[in-house]
Formats: sequence, C-alpha cells, structure tokens
Amino acid sequence: MNALESVFAQPIAHRGLHYPSTGPIENSAAAFIAAIDKSFAIECDIQLTGDDQPVVFHDYKLDRLTAQKGRLKQISAEQFRRIPVNGSSDQLITFEEFLNLVDGRTPLIVELKSQFKRNHIMAKKVVEAAKNYHGPLVFKSSDAGLIIELRKSGCTHAKGMVIKRKMSRRAKWMEGIVLKYLLHYPWTRFDFLSCKVDDLEMPHVRFLRAIGYKVMTWTVRTQSARAAAALHADQIIFEGEIGKELNVRTK
Repeated sequence: MNALESVFAQPIAHRGLHYPSTGPIENSAAAFIAAIDKSFAIECDIQLTGDDQPVVFHDYKLDRLTAQKGRLKQISAEQFRRIPVNGSSDQLITFEEFLNLVDGRTPLIVELKSQFKRNHIMAKKVVEAAKNYHGPLVFKSSDAGLIIELRKSGCTHAKGMVIKRKMSRRAKWMEGIVLKYLLHYPWTRFDFLSCKVDDLEMPHVRFLRAIGYKVMTWTVRTQSARAAAALHADQIIFEGEIGKELNVRTK
C-alpha cells in the first residue's frame, strides 16, 4: 500500500483527536497522541512563524487558542513553542517536532495554509523537514500556488487540492473561478481532492472521482454528514463526538 492509499484507509482525525470541552486541544501533541492511540489517521495545519519556521497551527492569529494576541508572523518558532494554550497544558509544536512525535505510527495529511508572498519559503521548509520521514504522508492546500511551489521544491509526496463551492473572500473573481473549477490542473497536477462535505455533489468533483481521483471530505461532525460522505467520498475527516462512534478502516 502506497502513501496515498494509506491515508484513505482509515478515518482521519481533524487537527488530531480533540474534544474542546473535555479533552485535548486541536493541533496539539496530546490530540495527535490520542489519534494514534485510536488508530486514526491525522490531519493537521501548518503555518510559518516570523522566522520562517513551519509550525502546527491553523489560524493566522494567536488570539483564538492562546492568551497572547497577534499574528504568527510576528513571533519566532521558539516563542511559539513557549506559548500556553488557553485552559490547557497542551503543547504547541513545530512541524519537525510533529513528525518526530508521530514517527510513522499513522498516516498524515498535512494542510499547508497559504503564506502568500512566502509560499516558496513554506514549500522549501516543509519539503526539507519531511525528506527523511518514512511514514505515510501527503500534503494538501487550498492555494494552488503552494502546490506548484511544492513541485518546484522537488516534493515527492502526493499532493491534494482543498476545494469548496464558495472560495475565500481573499481570492479575486477570476482566481476564485480557477480554484473552484480546478482549472490550475496543468500546473498543479494534484493527486487527490479534499472537499467540503456540503459540496461533494459539485459535478466536477463527482466527475474526477468517477475517473479515479480519491476524494476525502471535511469536516464530518454528524451522522447526516457521514451518510453524505459515504455516497460521494472515499474517506472522512471528522471532528467531535462522532469520533467515538467510528471503527477504524471504515468510511
């Protein structure tokens, strides 16, 4: 089984296995260990700090999860590692620390958040960090430019496009059309799709799946969403209490 097949073989814990009210915090070491213990694959998010180091964090700002305010690009990776998470002892970690923690024990789906003018730096840094990683790992992004930069950086891991019906407000009109309808394919040559669960029935998503492209879907939190995913996707990225009802290696 190759890496791409491996990441679709079992349900994927969104930002690790976390329960905000009672358990680990998203994208923390504790959430990743919890997912490994339950034999789930792991999806996580990568951002760059001000000193151009890749760290595991979803937001561009620190405000939602920590008592510290401001943007990630205003601090160093070492400062990031020392910031406590709100109401928790969970540890924030760098991408390198994340790879060392997981150490091939479960498949990884690594989402690269757009860094705009620093996309080339992001691509170079994550490719370098993952070059000696031996476990199943794929990258994905909603930014076609990042997928292109991964290719330029010699990335040998499978690459996926994150897609939804309504694209980011940051995208200009034509850019939004290109992203939504995957018109960048001649340059990105993506290997799989990661589609919002509410948008799985978009004709071009269904077409690509019909001709052999694997589709994972996010974020599944309810049984109704799980039912929709069973019809139109190959694997789910789940979050919350539904994780307690899932059996490993089922859709």
